[in-house]
Amino acid sequence: MVRRHELTDAAWERIAPLLPAHPGRGGRWRDHRQVLNGIVWKIRTGADWRDIPERYGPWQTIYQRFRRWSADGTWQRLLEHVQAHEDAAGAVDWSAVCVDSTIVRAHQHAAGARKGGTRQGRTITLGIKADRPLGRSRGGLTTKLHLATDGRGLPLAFVLTGGNINDCTEFTRVMAAVRVPRLGLGRPRTRPQHVIADKGYSSRAIRTYLRRRGISATIPERVDQLAGRAHRGHRRCAFDPARYKRRNVVERCFNRLKQFRGIATRYDKLAVHYQAAVTIACLLLWLA
Repeated sequence: MVRRHELTDAAWERIAPLLPAHPGRGGRWRDHRQVLNGIVWKIRTGADWRDIPERYGPWQTIYQRFRRWSADGTWQRLLEHVQAHEDAAGAVDWSAVCVDSTIVRAHQHAAGARKGGTRQGRTITLGIKADRPLGRSRGGLTTKLHLATDGRGLPLAFVLTGGNINDCTEFTRVMAAVRVPRLGLGRPRTRPQHVIADKGYSSRAIRTYLRRRGISATIPERVDQLAGRAHRGHRRCAFDPARYKRRNVVERCFNRLKQFRGIATRYDKLAVHYQAAVTIACLLLWLA
């Protein structure tokens, strides 16, 4: 019987062949599905590792498996595999990619990691000593999750920064992270037909970036930009209100991601661990 917060049989069958084999040292590995269910339970509930129910095995084993697979990119490979199969089946809606960000409050337990040598609030991954993307904003220590979804509201890519980082400065990084591999030959798919974003992304640099890539955009202009255009005698940028209504799919995706309590509040000290948790949550949305 599948318990609440556990992988369904259908979801397990899709990812089981991709999980790493035993490294060949020591005894047998504890069952992958049992451990993975423990990891999902932890992210769903936001509980401490030590509080994972005994039915999933020793918490140390579960944590070490999560830690190892976070460092070697296993979670990202699983997500890319599922996205590639969905794209091959025509289930990825490339007609419009929606971009937005959300603030995640950092728990006090997330504030004790060793600092790296980067600017405050930026993101860097340096193995197990990864700097943490934390920034001080009105709500205290926060992390900002920048997300791109397809037209159905399923996550394609995300970037983590400190909560004090402006949305528009990370737009190109988010778009560069959209890379859905192909099952056969060919380059990963990276370019949607259209991008929809709110006025926080209204800038000349972003519009120029999209135009050079041949991507049309629906981004409303800010009041000061409209006034500046009128003063210079320039016409307004093209804007389709009906198409803009599709932007709410990214808001709905944030809502689904934040149903994972381990995502809605950041408890992880290391950026690589919180990034892995968000990747797992995105994977589960694709498998739902």
